[in-house]
Amino acid sequence: MKKIALSVLSIAILTSAALAPAGSAMAQWRDGPPPRWDDRRPPPPRWDRDRDRHHHHSNGGAIAGGLAAGVIGGLIGGAIVNSGGPRYVEPPPPPPRCWFEDRQVQNAYNGGWHMESIRVCR
Repeated sequence: MKKIALSVLSIAILTSAALAPAGSAMAQWRDGPPPRWDDRRPPPPRWDRDRDRHHHHSNGGAIAGGLAAGVIGGLIGGAIVNSGGPRYVEPPPPPPRCWFEDRQVQNAYNGGWHMESIRVCR
């Protein structure tokens, strides 16, 4: 369940971050209506660079909103991930100590005895 919630939260954060800086587009003509196919007027004059140089876009609010959404989303995501309580797990017990010893083993074929190396663990 945590993975699903974290995935949904990360998608929401990425979507809001992608859409937040996008400003509104202005699709109108500055000098009147757009030219028609039968328009025989001369082309419009070039833009005055000094006038456009001091034109400021107001993207500061959108950027600040995107940053705030990212910080708040990070805090919420961190709280969700760390809400499971303490994560201490006891270490596994040490592996058993084993060695080989030579021991006499009874032979199953003729009832006699012979020596074998046997693994002994404690």
